[in-house]
Amino acid sequence: MTTGPVLTVEGLTTSFRVKRGGRMRRIAAVKDVSFTLNQGEILGIVGETGCGKTTVGRSIIRLVKPEKGEVRFGGVNVQALSDSKLRPIRLGIRMVFQDPFASLNPRRKVGDSIAEAGDIHGLFDGLDDRARQVAETLSAVGLDPSFAERFPHELSGGQRQRVGIARAILPSPKVIIADEPVSALDVSVQAQVLNLLADLQEKMRLSLLFISHDLAVVGQISDRVAVMYMGHILELAPTQEIFAKPKHPYTAALMAAVPRPDPAVRIKGSTEVSEPPSRLEEAAGCPYVQRCPIATALCSKTMPPLRVVADGELVACHNA
Repeated sequence: MTTGPVLTVEGLTTSFRVKRGGRMRRIAAVKDVSFTLNQGEILGIVGETGCGKTTVGRSIIRLVKPEKGEVRFGGVNVQALSDSKLRPIRLGIRMVFQDPFASLNPRRKVGDSIAEAGDIHGLFDGLDDRARQVAETLSAVGLDPSFAERFPHELSGGQRQRVGIARAILPSPKVIIADEPVSALDVSVQAQVLNLLADLQEKMRLSLLFISHDLAVVGQISDRVAVMYMGHILELAPTQEIFAKPKHPYTAALMAAVPRPDPAVRIKGSTEVSEPPSRLEEAAGCPYVQRCPIATALCSKTMPPLRVVADGELVACHNA
């Protein structure tokens, strides 16, 4: 059961400057993205590599600075806070990164990495309390408390990702942003980590923003799914609805691209997925217009708004 929004994102836009053709060019990685994350909900964000989904997660906690937009957490606009006032907010919104080895300091013991946020914010009542909380957190993610004395290079990929999850949950946050948390793991380990995240989300009443390029993984864990393309959210709906009857042509194409045991079996009405256009080419209309089988002249001129088409289902398409 979910209740009201714990995190609200409105009009989030984040750009980067890159050098192309001997001059600096602006690339909008995230364009006018809006959504809510409800208490106790798992919201999946899915899309092709480079669609902007990771930038959304990093923009929310200001690991990269957005150009505009609001991120409201606990009634506070996170984007308007100074760096010093942002620090305590990051106890409530934690992040699990894609690479479980690169995100851990190889020179620090596992226990020290897990306790880092608590050390910075003074969450421990002495060394004994610190050791107890670290041990309890390791047990919560399925690792023996003795792992606190190990270094990251002594662990497997799955164990390192469990440490990353432990580091995120120790301050008892309200929101976890999981950025491709299983993409670097073996398939058998992926299932274990997904089950762990789902169990922790239920036990701790966490709200989880789950970012992935893998539709099957997102479908397994998410309550709702947001589909991103070229920096925009094109469709947002409950997981069952979006998998059973995708409303946007791009979502249908993504579903059709999922490998199946029988390659002759395809989704009726689906289209082939081709290469996306260059991010340097700013288009006034729908970003999917060059690949869309049902595009009209209006689609080339005007970006369709993300509008409600059914109960809980939002689609950015003039023809949906």
